[in-house]
Amino acid sequence: MLTRKQLELLDFIKTRTERDGVPPSFDEMKDALDLRSKSGIHRLITALEERGFIRRLAHRARALEIIKLPEAMERPGFSPKVIQGDKVDPPRGAMPVDAVYAFELPVMGRIAAGVPIEAISEVSHHVAVPGSMLSGKGNHYALEVKGDSMIEAGINDGDIVVIREQNTAENGDIVVALVEDSEATLKRFRRRGAMIALEAANPAYETRVYADHLVKVQGRLVGLIRSY
Repeated sequence: MLTRKQLELLDFIKTRTERDGVPPSFDEMKDALDLRSKSGIHRLITALEERGFIRRLAHRARALEIIKLPEAMERPGFSPKVIQGDKVDPPRGAMPVDAVYAFELPVMGRIAAGVPIEAISEVSHHVAVPGSMLSGKGNHYALEVKGDSMIEAGINDGDIVVIREQNTAENGDIVVALVEDSEATLKRFRRRGAMIALEAANPAYETRVYADHLVKVQGRLVGLIRSY
């Protein structure tokens, strides 16, 4: 299933390729989708490629090839549109329903929910998350959880956690903590005077306590995508 932006980009590439004989440039794609930078187009292109809809061709300018289309786009005359209609009043007592938008976030590899592992900085792939999961302004990214030290907080091995980038935390927050500038871990944050305690949510793991200058908060947990 494609997000709204992915579908819009695929349709734009298809339309321009049929019209001009070559795919549009990244600048043209950025302007067409009203994005602020080409990095957003790169993420959308990567997502479409991972899902098998397009292919990047080496050593060619504007090297994009459409491999397949969603079933709806294969119908003649298809173009994304908003369907206008008469407004229907909701049933009495019904809760309001807002539009749901999905955003592509980079998955920055794995994060240990157990003994800290090496710090993570490489993007492994992207994942679509609902906009309602993103907490306020600021940058967000995702991590795949490795380990079971946070299972009593509902975070299991293989889950994807959504992280808001920030360098501060309140007691009780679940954070990505960088320990001694070399190891990253997902734990509950507690300040104890000049010390920082990183608490597991599994009695099988002990709480680790460090001098505060050895722990840097990299972000706070704001969402979870369950892996079954």
